Amino acid sequence: MGRKLRVTTAIVIAVAAAIYVNNTSLLAPHRDGKPVLLAHRGMAQRFDERELKNDTCTAARMLPPAHDYLENTLRSMRASFEAGADVVELDVHPTSDGEFAVFHDWTLDCRTDGLGVTRAQSVAKLKTLDIGYGYTADGGKTFPFRGKGVGMMPTLSEVFAAFPDKQLLINVKSRDPDEGEKLAGVLTTLSAGRRSTIMVYGGDEPIDVIRRLAPDVRTISRKSIKSCLARYIGFGWTGLVPEACRNAIVLVPINVAPWLWGWPDRFLARMNAVNSAVFALGPYSGGEFSTGIDTPELLARLPQSYSGGIWTNEIEAIARLTGNSRD
Repeated sequence: MGRKLRVTTAIVIAVAAAIYVNNTSLLAPHRDGKPVLLAHRGMAQRFDERELKNDTCTAARMLPPAHDYLENTLRSMRASFEAGADVVELDVHPTSDGEFAVFHDWTLDCRTDGLGVTRAQSVAKLKTLDIGYGYTADGGKTFPFRGKGVGMMPTLSEVFAAFPDKQLLINVKSRDPDEGEKLAGVLTTLSAGRRSTIMVYGGDEPIDVIRRLAPDVRTISRKSIKSCLARYIGFGWTGLVPEACRNAIVLVPINVAPWLWGWPDRFLARMNAVNSAVFALGPYSGGEFSTGIDTPELLARLPQSYSGGIWTNEIEAIARLTGNSRD
């Protein structure tokens, strides 16, 4: 029994040592350089994020403004890149006349002086709206951006023209597979080099279509990110990368990161090897929403010399703290 126990112990130790060597970040090559910063919605007005729901009117919950930029506008995106963003996230809806409008909300009622479902409108109609109309930080007593956002809702083609070489993350707001087909049609008209700078995330159904019709575009959906992280935690110790993590945008809540085999450097190297981009998020506590890395305290929870991606709603502040600021 003693000899069998020694053999079993030796085997366990050898396996544990092999798993450690295969997964420790200490033995992984470190990618030098600054982190990759993603500006969520560009330079945007912040709002009270407590108890959010899908239909919450965030413009009516605006915090006192620190700047005059409105999300999802060309001006906001330009300011984000100038502040130090490497990637800007934007939201799209198909229009009734075959374009894509860049706007966050499913309906126009909250943020603009228009009414109705965004995707039911023409570009000409959307261009007449004031996208700053509904913003208020004092319960409707004052509206500091009313009258200042007329005609500022861009189309996706205008974004591509304004930023021909910049990295963009497109958020598909629906679960409509036809929208995925329409967006894939737009993306496949671009050069392969341009497609390599564009990523897409959103509903499972449209993202499944985009993965099939534009397979070189990096994508992620709610279903696939859960599958990616759960499967990697389950068998990533082998060094194998789950299919859902390949050619993808891998979004990692900061409280989930320590559970990922090889975090950070070996994990980043494995994702890079399968053409995936990793972005750290704020903590996830269940439900529909996760926050960004928006404060010095959250940024400090990332490993020293972290060179992966960071998703933030505070691009100016985080760019200064990481040394990415272009001021």
